[in-house]
Amino acid sequence: MQKIAVIGAGQMGAGIAQVSAAAGYHVCLSDVDLARAEAGKAGIGKALTKMAERGKIGAEEAGIILNRIEAVSSYEPMASADMVIEAATEREEIKRKIFEEVGKILGHQAILASNTSSIPITRLAQASPDPARFIGVHFFNPVPIMGLIEVIRGLATSDDTVAAVRGYGEVLGKKMVFANDAPGFIVNRILLPMLNEACFALGEGVASIADIDSAVQLGLNHPMGPLTLADFIGLDTCLEITNVLHKSTGDPKFRPAPVLQKYVEAGWLGRKSGRGFYDYSGDVPLPTR
Repeated sequence: MQKIAVIGAGQMGAGIAQVSAAAGYHVCLSDVDLARAEAGKAGIGKALTKMAERGKIGAEEAGIILNRIEAVSSYEPMASADMVIEAATEREEIKRKIFEEVGKILGHQAILASNTSSIPITRLAQASPDPARFIGVHFFNPVPIMGLIEVIRGLATSDDTVAAVRGYGEVLGKKMVFANDAPGFIVNRILLPMLNEACFALGEGVASIADIDSAVQLGLNHPMGPLTLADFIGLDTCLEITNVLHKSTGDPKFRPAPVLQKYVEAGWLGRKSGRGFYDYSGDVPLPTR
């Protein structure tokens, strides 16, 4: 592989673009319009500058990495890409529309991959031009720091596609785990029920936000509490994944907590909106209640 295309220039897409460029790939980065794609590239530039200031990379290297990323306004420049990675919001109808559109220009040998964190790959592959060349590559946020990629094979995914993605992950220096095509895969199948249960505990008055977080962080030796982590992920994303688990399995244990739904309805989505379980408007995040 020499050229990677990333659709979605938000936090995840930009992170995937950054690590791909750092590994030597030429990267096409797109979003709903050129301005957002360029904003994503500008954010990568700021991140690389900070890395250079901290001595993690040289200033010249930072410039070289950034120059490997091309912000584009359409899918046409992706026609020569060896792999196209979709990193859009966790909504199936949006992802399927992207696959249908980019499939029109996808090269005959190119791989189409989804960074979905929960939606079954076999189902998404129905919207691709060739399910044999469709696969799940689930990165974790923040991508430049987190060392894991979940690779999810759909029912029709070929051995060659898996091998190519394995090679890509190895070039990136990431640890890869291989999951069967089940809702939530490995990490979110285990993580989201825990975050959702923390929301149930809050809604039922078991303890305060701060005490729930402190209990899990210190009692289980986690780097952060579950409600802090939910804010970091985005409460809307947490709700989307929990809904996928619930609808796909039909198991009531995955039903979304009412508190989580209320926060999303209120627009309290976590860090990205300035307010979630914590208020991020000040210097120190404070529980909202």
